[in-house]
Amino acid sequence: MRIARFSIDGNVAFGAVEGEGPDGLVLDIIKGIPYAEFELSGTKVPLNKVRLLPPVLPNKVVAIGRNYAEHAAELGNEVPDVPVAFFKPTTSVIGSGDAIEYPSFSNELHHEAELAVVIGRMCREVPRERVKDVIFGYTCANDVTARDAQKREKQWARAKGFDTSCPLGPWVETDLDPHDLTIQATVNGEQRQLGRTSDMIRSIEDLVVHITEAMTLLPGDVILTGTPAGVGPLHVGDEVAVTIEGIGTLTNKVIKRG
Repeated sequence: MRIARFSIDGNVAFGAVEGEGPDGLVLDIIKGIPYAEFELSGTKVPLNKVRLLPPVLPNKVVAIGRNYAEHAAELGNEVPDVPVAFFKPTTSVIGSGDAIEYPSFSNELHHEAELAVVIGRMCREVPRERVKDVIFGYTCANDVTARDAQKREKQWARAKGFDTSCPLGPWVETDLDPHDLTIQATVNGEQRQLGRTSDMIRSIEDLVVHITEAMTLLPGDVILTGTPAGVGPLHVGDEVAVTIEGIGTLTNKVIKRG
């Protein structure tokens, strides 16, 4: 099931996405929140009549760096012995169609297409065999990075945590095998990144186990699983799209921060 979060007439709701094609999609409004048992209301609105919001409002976004060998190599880095984890704040999260604001402290903004894992229940110290039980679904993400700031600053908080640096969407797909999906990024229609989730160095199970050894994850929290090779620059006016097989396309335009 595809679960979207949206606004219409000043109201915010979740809905199940039904239909196919850009003009045939409708939202069946959900009663309640999707992390618990819910019912579909039967009230349907066309997708093109609403504004899509970030599909979740995470308490935290835990991101993993250098989880694809070719991406680590293209930036001159070795594959780490253990997963490299960092946080992106909630203020960095935007939805599909929202603008990425080019930060004033950077002259080298990069896209990073990623598969995002959405957590469905509170969990800690999750054993490998139970990982699938704590996952709500999957969505597209763009770990937008101020590459020059990342190079000069020891911590990545500013480089990867600035406002609008974490586009998520367009919705969460709850029925998906994530282990061998095509993931790609285009800029102004030109393909930049093309990889498969099967190329991850550490699997989703590895990451959930590793992260929950240290911290509790809450419903709606997000794990970014790393990016394949092909990252590259973004400029004001560019439109960047992240497409993941079985999920959909997350699209954002870059604007000048003002």
